[in-house]
Amino acid sequence: MNIFLVFLILGIIYLFYKKINSKKSKYLKLEKFKNKMQSTQTNIERIFLREEEKTFSNPNINIVIGIYDNEDNTNRKSNIHRARLSKFKKSKLNGEMIFQDHEKRIYKINNGKKVFL
Repeated sequence: MNIFLVFLILGIIYLFYKKINSKKSKYLKLEKFKNKMQSTQTNIERIFLREEEKTFSNPNINIVIGIYDNEDNTNRKSNIHRARLSKFKKSKLNGEMIFQDHEKRIYKINNGKKVFL
């Protein structure tokens, strides 16, 4: 009788242990999947940051601000444009090269003449 109770208790403990470990493995699989999806999103964001950094570091790359761009996109592009003007004293916006002189006045060259904006 004692042996039977010992085996019964050990069997119940074994089943609980097995059940707990099986739940952990399901959650581990879910966590791995979740981390993989998050890392993919992070990689996409990194690609956009690299592209933005390239645009910021080269004033000859054209920044196109269209009428259908959303407000956040327009603000981001205009901030890059202002930063390039400040750093390089020139920036290409919507196909036109815009310059900044030493007095911080903004102008573009049209037919060989400075046109202040």
